[in-house]
Amino acid sequence: MCELFGVSADRKIRVNEYLDAFYKHSVEHHNGWGLALLDDGLVSVEKEPVRAVDSKYLKNRLTGKIETSRCMAHIRKATVGDVSFGNTHPFVLSDSSGKKWVFVHNGTIFESAVLSPYLYVQEGSTDSERVLYYIVEWINRLILTGFDDARKINFINEIVLKLTPGNKLNFLLYDGDYMYVHKNEPGTMYRLSRPGAVVFSTHPLDGSDWVEVPQNQLIVYRDGQLVYEARPHCNTYIHDEEKMRYQYLDHAIL
Repeated sequence: MCELFGVSADRKIRVNEYLDAFYKHSVEHHNGWGLALLDDGLVSVEKEPVRAVDSKYLKNRLTGKIETSRCMAHIRKATVGDVSFGNTHPFVLSDSSGKKWVFVHNGTIFESAVLSPYLYVQEGSTDSERVLYYIVEWINRLILTGFDDARKINFINEIVLKLTPGNKLNFLLYDGDYMYVHKNEPGTMYRLSRPGAVVFSTHPLDGSDWVEVPQNQLIVYRDGQLVYEARPHCNTYIHDEEKMRYQYLDHAIL
């Protein structure tokens, strides 16, 4: 499966060491790497459909200072979709107000009838990208009716509840203000808290006091501060090797 990394902070912090440790995990996640820097109201995405440790561009990028208050990174081990730029995370999509939503995902969507319509509009072919299209379409509907931040956050949680049954939905999502964090498989995302900052990673990146992200519970951060914790749900994902094998076969036939 893929791995995720993210930062939410109230100031720009240097992340080179974290990113260097994170991208070294790409030895076993060789289908692409990506990095989104989300500072000053801007979205800057760099990504390649190659193994991170083999990327000359990324190697050079990490030699320079990378300071950010908000970022996401991803290394891909493909389960759905071929190895291509269009299938490489992070994914970015604008809502009808012009706000950009940024999404990275670790998991597989098995039960995805509600995502099927986006097969015909997405750039790539991953279930992950379709999840973002689904989110933004429903946000566009919410925009038409008017909403505040509390309603928007509750709305994202409702989408989580719709998509998690039978599916692995570990993700980081950024809407320009808030970073949404969710996992529903034990032992698959951790956080490291520091004054005014929090770092997320699929696996701990050093010997610091990383703690596991709450299970089956959407949590939301703004500028390094926890601002929302949803009520935990019951949709724990249990890995099923046979189910995964059939998923590979289905997409190989396609």
